[in-house]
Amino acid sequence: MGKTIGYIRCSTEAQDPNGQRAALEKVCDELHTEFASGGRWDRPCLQNVLREIQVGDTLCVWKLDRLSRSLSDLLSILKKLEEIGASFRSLTESIDTSTPAGRMMMQMLGSFAEFEREMIRERTKLGLARARAEGRVGGRRHSLSLKQQTHVREMLNAGKSQTQIAELLGVSASTVCRLAQEHRALSA
Repeated sequence: MGKTIGYIRCSTEAQDPNGQRAALEKVCDELHTEFASGGRWDRPCLQNVLREIQVGDTLCVWKLDRLSRSLSDLLSILKKLEEIGASFRSLTESIDTSTPAGRMMMQMLGSFAEFEREMIRERTKLGLARARAEGRVGGRRHSLSLKQQTHVREMLNAGKSQTQIAELLGVSASTVCRLAQEHRALSA
């Protein structure tokens, strides 16, 4: 049987971690405290805990949102723990992935996350189709106006190099190269 590692997180140092600490001290072998936003993935203390956790260990938090504010990040952390052979426990929500009921709860959360991703993907596709139907095209705006693009083609016909044209107009060589390719395709 491994050890139980408690993770305490407060968004700011002004917040008092003692409530979390008191609950976790009752069940954990060691505690790690961090002051950082739950929306950030690059929390050094959490990353160290995840690197050092071993087979049979349990990562324990007072409440799910102390581990992560993002469902996708939460599921990513839980997947990492599962791959290591460690389990997860949240005291407030009574989730314990070392039990069949706890694993079922995490699978349900995963299903909700997958459903949410599909809904976002569907809304995005619908929004893009609607924008295209209204004549709007996504993507970055051209760095050269239509008049400047015509001028580039004229300079290419006059024998100027792509590098010279790019320097003259203050754009990247790839912009001029792309216009030169289009020009050759239209001329062929």
